[in-house]
Amino acid sequence: LCSNNNPYASFGATLARDEEQNLWSTPHDVTHTEADDDRVLYNMIVVRNQLDKDSEEWQKLNYDIYTLRQTRKEVRSRWKHILEDLGFQKEADSLLSVTKLSIISDSQNMSKARDILLKLLEETNIFPTSWELSERYLFVVDRLIALDAADEFFKMASAVYPKRPGGDRADEGPR
Repeated sequence: LCSNNNPYASFGATLARDEEQNLWSTPHDVTHTEADDDRVLYNMIVVRNQLDKDSEEWQKLNYDIYTLRQTRKEVRSRWKHILEDLGFQKEADSLLSVTKLSIISDSQNMSKARDILLKLLEETNIFPTSWELSERYLFVVDRLIALDAADEFFKMASAVYPKRPGGDRADEGPR
């Protein structure tokens, strides 16, 4: 157990680092979906890594990358908290997991899922003010429709993350 030849010694550290870089699925998962927001983050990382670490441009990009990652974590955390409050404690992570193999359960649900997602964006603060809708949440809403929980999710999101006058973002709401 104490051998320096253990190939699994850094497994936890590697997994944690990979998870930080890719918040949506296991990075080594061949089914990983690369959405537009993933490409934006990836391109920022590539550009930053080509710059001198002492430069202002590197520091600015590093800050922007950190901010984007934190925003994505915050949005995912908000969705997960609502799912858990609705009784999906064990299923929350799998409901939020989107891969290349993810499909819309019923093509008739697509427009309803899109409408609910837009309603969440416009009428709640579950997403930050500057957020551009991510396609992955369309799949999540579709799953909620299939579980007959989409309307309850919207009601809970409205109660926990109400839209404030003037577009101010609500911080963590009551649970």
